[in-house]
This record gives sequence, structure tokens and C-alpha cells, in this order.
Amino acid sequence: MSKMKGPAIFLAQFADEQAPFNSLDNISKWAGDLGYKGIQVSTGDNRFINLETAAESKDYCDEIIGICKNNGVEITELSTHLQGQLVACHPAYDTMFDAFAPNELRGNPSARQQWAVKELILAAKASKNLGLTAHATFSGALMWHTMYPWPQRPTGLVEAGFKELASRWLPILDAYEDAGVDLCYEIHPGEDLHDGITFERFLESTGNHNRCHILYDPSHFVLQQLDYLQFIDFYHDRIKMFHVKDAEFNPNGKSGVYGGYQNWADRPGRFRSLGDGQVNFSAIFSQLAKYNYEGWAVLEWECCFKHPEDGAAEGAPFIEKHIIRTTDKAFDDFAAGDVDESGIRHILGLE
Repeated sequence: MSKMKGPAIFLAQFADEQAPFNSLDNISKWAGDLGYKGIQVSTGDNRFINLETAAESKDYCDEIIGICKNNGVEITELSTHLQGQLVACHPAYDTMFDAFAPNELRGNPSARQQWAVKELILAAKASKNLGLTAHATFSGALMWHTMYPWPQRPTGLVEAGFKELASRWLPILDAYEDAGVDLCYEIHPGEDLHDGITFERFLESTGNHNRCHILYDPSHFVLQQLDYLQFIDFYHDRIKMFHVKDAEFNPNGKSGVYGGYQNWADRPGRFRSLGDGQVNFSAIFSQLAKYNYEGWAVLEWECCFKHPEDGAAEGAPFIEKHIIRTTDKAFDDFAAGDVDESGIRHILGLE
């Protein structure tokens, strides 16, 4: 039977100019001292990893692995969330997403998109050099502005949107196939892949690509009011990554799922530190154990109230407590008896 790995922590929300959050050595030691066994590394921050060098140099990757090992952790996966967003970006969001690209590419959507594709392919090679088997990203969105069907969506718009999205991602997915790495899309509002149905449509558009997989994060399903436990039943064979993030949804007479353009603290749906929200993590960890999930359990801290360092300190023991070491025997094996075929037929009343 399998055993989930963890606890691990996603570094993106902790990167900072101040120590210990300003270098791979410092932040990996900080994470290790908190009890984490792994770190998920965002590739947009050269303080932690130079993506181009990692794609080209196995020696550089071995050096990074050594730094982490000395601090008691290992790299679980790399992340290209920001770059993935730019693989498919509707013009309505150009200004807001320009900040995800290098300064020299801002205001040039075509060049920005080409850069994003290159980054994803570099990340495939870097992941291979680091000995990783999964990678985290966003799908980007061409259709999100039509999420609510008013005005009515023209016939064929959704089909054309998924066809174009797949055409942009297929060369990238092929690069991950060549690298032997699963590309895991975080199912997330704001992305064209934001629930099970949209993932299915994209997967079909890619020809059920072997490397098209899911980063499972229940917090986004709480905010959408989607059954995050049944989601695992449907898609467990495609879930290769797991963000352990809490959330709550408290609708009222003034605001619901859409949030009324309010800030995070005032929205009915908001992210919380682990244990402070409504996610049933005991059920989730049990469900993933049922389907022999073998990946990492990675804390992603996003909370509108609690300090990030407190959330990180609480996260390691929280995840450790929930990881289930799956059993290799049945609880009632002590009462088992040896029965041959003749005995079985006798029990069934066939002899």
C-alpha cells in the first residue's frame, strides 16, 4: 500500500527581501526547522532557483538538491503558476497580468505568451534534472470573462475556446512527456480549468494527454460550493499533487459566491489557515489514502487574518497529524481461516 509524503510547504507566499525568506539556503533551513520535509519552489524567483540554468545544468541542480538536503528538506515540485497564466490570457486581463512577465515584455502580449511557453518547457527540463515527477501550473484563461452566461454565449464559443487552449498547451504537454514529468493544473477560479467539467473538456481536447493532470486544492471548491470529496472519487487517477489549504463559505443576505467585489476579509468565501476554516481534512486525507495517493501534501498558506509565519508553524504538525500510513492487512485478519475451493463451495451451499 502507498503512503502520502509530507509535510511540505509552498514557498511562493513567503518569499521576501528579509532573511530567512530571501535565499534558498535560508528559507529551506527555516522550513526544515519548522518540521517540513519538503518545499515546493516557485520558479519566478531567482533567489530560489534560476530556471534556465536548472534546465541546462545537472550539476547546478545537484547543488540545489544538496543545499536542501543539508537543511533537512527536499524539493517536492517546481511551480510555474504565473507563467502558466500567461500561456492563455484574454486581452481584458492584459494590464493586470502584465506584472507576471519581465519588464521588457510588458505591453507586448504576443512576446509575453512566447516567453511563458518557453518558461514552461524550461521547467520540464529542470524538473527532470532535479529528479521530480510532477509540476504545478495554471491553465490560463480565454473564456473566463464568459463564465456567467449573460449575455448568452454564442454557439460554438466554448468549443472554440477549449480547442485553442489545447493547441497552446499540447506542445508543452509533449515536452513534459519527453521529460517524464506530469503537468498538474491547479483547478482554480479565474482559470479556464476551474472545476471538474472544465478539466474534462480540456483533457478531451488534448486527446486525453498522458501528462495532463490535476493539482487538487479543496479551498477553491469550498468557494465554488463544489463537493470536494466526490471530486476525488471522479478524478483520483488524475490527481498528482495536493495543496493543503483551508477555506470557509459564510453566505449572508447581502453577498454569496461572487463576493460583491469586497476584499478578502469581508467576502463570504475566504481562505483561512489550516484548522481555522471549514474543510474536512480528515475526510480528504482518508479519501486520498483510499485511492493510494503517493504524492506530497503541501501547505499553501493564504489567510486574510493570521500572520503567515504562524500559519506556517501550525501547518507542519497539522499535516503530519492527518497523513495516514495505510495498512498492509485487514483489521479482522486475526479471525481468518484457511478454506480451500471445496470449503468455499460448502459455505455457499453448493455441496
